[in-house]
Amino acid sequence: MTDSKTRRRWTTGPLVPGLALALGLSACGGETPVTDDSDAVRDRALEADVAKGRTGAQIQERTLTRTVRTVYICDDGERLSVEFDNPREMATVRTSLGQAFDLYLERAPEGIWYRSSGHELRGQGQFATWKSEGMDPTDCRAVG
Repeated sequence: MTDSKTRRRWTTGPLVPGLALALGLSACGGETPVTDDSDAVRDRALEADVAKGRTGAQIQERTLTRTVRTVYICDDGERLSVEFDNPREMATVRTSLGQAFDLYLERAPEGIWYRSSGHELRGQGQFATWKSEGMDPTDCRAVG
């Protein structure tokens, strides 16, 4: 027969260390805030590549040999979905109206420069300028 003190020690004994362990582990890692800020998203992506041990040359090679998709939001309200087909040295720009334009890579001293008859996407880093025939140029920012 088990007395009440023994039973209490047995039933609460494993619970207390388990609770202490759970609280201790939750204190080890800081809570990562959830944000839709594109800078924070980009920073987490860069950190992930660093955590995977990729060098700058490896990251660049992966970018140059693959198709990369990016979305730009422009000052005039236009949303551009751009597919950079790096092996073919071209980009396909799709506007929010559903129009699609194939642009071809031009050599730029810095950043990107794609153009075709009447259309041009040029920029550096997160920022680009979209020019489309018959419309004023608009500044855009990559958001994804």
